[in-house]
Amino acid sequence: MDWSEPLDYQYLKAANPEMPAVPIKTFPGELHRVGLTRVIHFDHAKDLKTDYPATSPNCLASYVRICAGESITTDIEATSHLFYILRGEGRTDTSSGASSWRQDDLITLPACERITHTAIEDTAMYWINDSPLLRYLGVKPVHPIFQPVHYTAEWLTQETRKAADDPDAASSNRIGILLANPACPLTRTVTPTLWSLVEIVPAGAVLPPHRHNSVALDLAIRGCGRGYTLMGRELDDENHIKDSVRVDWMDASAFTTPPMLWHEHHNEGDEDAWLLPIQDAGLVTYDRILDIRFAAGGPPRNTGITAF
Repeated sequence: MDWSEPLDYQYLKAANPEMPAVPIKTFPGELHRVGLTRVIHFDHAKDLKTDYPATSPNCLASYVRICAGESITTDIEATSHLFYILRGEGRTDTSSGASSWRQDDLITLPACERITHTAIEDTAMYWINDSPLLRYLGVKPVHPIFQPVHYTAEWLTQETRKAADDPDAASSNRIGILLANPACPLTRTVTPTLWSLVEIVPAGAVLPPHRHNSVALDLAIRGCGRGYTLMGRELDDENHIKDSVRVDWMDASAFTTPPMLWHEHHNEGDEDAWLLPIQDAGLVTYDRILDIRFAAGGPPRNTGITAF
């Protein structure tokens, strides 16, 4: 073994090092609508200064495109995988079992030796996993740490409707449901590392700002053609975001929301917008550092919703 020379830094100059920022970027749906069967990574390795694919320090987001009648294997090493079916119908086979799926279903899988997807019709998935965290640590998953879960489109719609019908929804900062796994009773998250919210922004609504220490990998599902998110580091005296950056939504498209930025959702359309933020907040919550904060402000307008 080769040993390195010792190294030190003066405390005040190194206690809070400047880290590469998670960029604000969008990933249009055109990336998965045409072409060969393939995986399209949202790779920020250059921005994050990693030598492996990463969308955020702990997560990798990708589109998976599968042409009708074809199969693809997504065997990246990770402790958690989340697949949202943007369109299509098919089946996923793993080393521990199989499940059929269709549009707007969501599936979570633990570490698997094999994950193969077969499409009956033209298919696109949104795929999030925690492989960058493992690559950073130089580790491999030894065994599954939770059981797979299949959240059907019908179940997601039903449960989200219940949340929107709750009397408290009219004054909520966000309207939706947090998905959970029985293996995560402390964090109440979809996997031990990942967090996921099925969220509605009602037609004509502005959802007030909030922020957190986790990175959000946001998917705009549908009804999003006239919606956008504003992001920024500070709020003014009226709780509006100062010097904001605007990210416009597109159906079946994704964008990143960096940590610690205030962000608010606007839907100027005449139909409800459905969003799916996925974060590394399972891990961040377990570390006791999520620190989610909500700006004071009025409730969202118009909490009536439409189904998928």
